[in-house]
Amino acid sequence: MSQRAPRNNCSPVVEKRRIVIITGLSGAGKSNALQAFEDAGYFCIDNLPPRMIPAVMETAAQGNGGPDGVVVVMDIRGRRYFGGELERSLENVEESDWERRILFVESDDRTLVRRYKESRRPHPAARNGDVLEAIRAERRDLANLREKADLVVDTSGYSTLDARLRFKRLAESFSSRLTVSLISFGFKHGTPLDVDTIFDVRFMPNPHYDPELRPLTGHDALVREAVLGQDDAREFLEKASGMLSFLIPRYAAEGKTYFTLGIGCTGGRHRSVVIVEDLAGRLRRSNGEVDLFVRHRDLDS
Repeated sequence: MSQRAPRNNCSPVVEKRRIVIITGLSGAGKSNALQAFEDAGYFCIDNLPPRMIPAVMETAAQGNGGPDGVVVVMDIRGRRYFGGELERSLENVEESDWERRILFVESDDRTLVRRYKESRRPHPAARNGDVLEAIRAERRDLANLREKADLVVDTSGYSTLDARLRFKRLAESFSSRLTVSLISFGFKHGTPLDVDTIFDVRFMPNPHYDPELRPLTGHDALVREAVLGQDDAREFLEKASGMLSFLIPRYAAEGKTYFTLGIGCTGGRHRSVVIVEDLAGRLRRSNGEVDLFVRHRDLDS
């Protein structure tokens, strides 16, 4: 990629304090997110009553709260006990001189049910032990809040290590330079919810139909050679990297701290993996002003 953003454009200059509201579905990973922000230097509070948010902001402003600001975790417990106070508190934050970010963490129903079964913990909204219905009710109750979110992170299929790394990068990006995430996936397993842009590479011949390549993945040399040996693949990579070279410095200059690109093929094991790895290599070589996060969601499906 030929263009690079000036260093002073990649780190947004923010003089005012920052408050990050972490919310989302129970069991989706809010605690992991909170820990990542705490490790990144934020002052963190879990399950704070919404009406206390202005008091926390006032207290932090009076002392030496540090440049990274405050993180508050709010979830269905707050909605259940305090009704619409969270929405009113968010409106008060908007009217203040603080920078507000809302991070919404979610997972699909199957993942959440499995996590609750494994942990043997009760769902905070469950009645009569019906976890699935509690998850669906919580998803409905938080739909409006999700719409207000600055960033939605879907942790479905994440390993514990992947989730910790994702939130670590995210916490760092909120107060530093742009983080670019490249995610390969298979359309037959569903489209990722936490992406800004999707490129569909199903126009390329599918290695799945080659008996020699089918059991392999995009990490194997034979598959890489089969995909990258196509004129269309090489032209696509040139155009895609050109588009990223155009977008990245402009996102950074506007103060955007994260950009997630999904690359999808049919199964998520061959073409999309190769393309993501190639784009990641191009980014590392030509744009050192971004933090890069690569994930292959359906590689083992």
